[in-house]
Amino acid sequence: MKSITKNISVFSLMLFTTYVWACDACKLQQPEITRNITHGTGPESNWDWFIIGIVILITVMALGYSIKYLISPGEKDENHIKYFVLSNKMKDHD
Repeated sequence: MKSITKNISVFSLMLFTTYVWACDACKLQQPEITRNITHGTGPESNWDWFIIGIVILITVMALGYSIKYLISPGEKDENHIKYFVLSNKMKDHD
């Protein structure tokens, strides 16, 4: 199990370092704000920045709601499926 975890860690680190920092050719094509972060050409118009802003907003909102409902889902009904899964009743149905 440790070797699998080690392999996943090494692979993740390699993937992270490969895609996080832009290469020298791409640095020249990017605006100042994204110069060292991404590959390829940068945003070419104000509409591109608007779209990037909307995507960031949606991503942050989705992350926020995900964390909120993972911490406190607010489900109180005793017949909800989560109680069935969490109880020992599953062993009786095998």
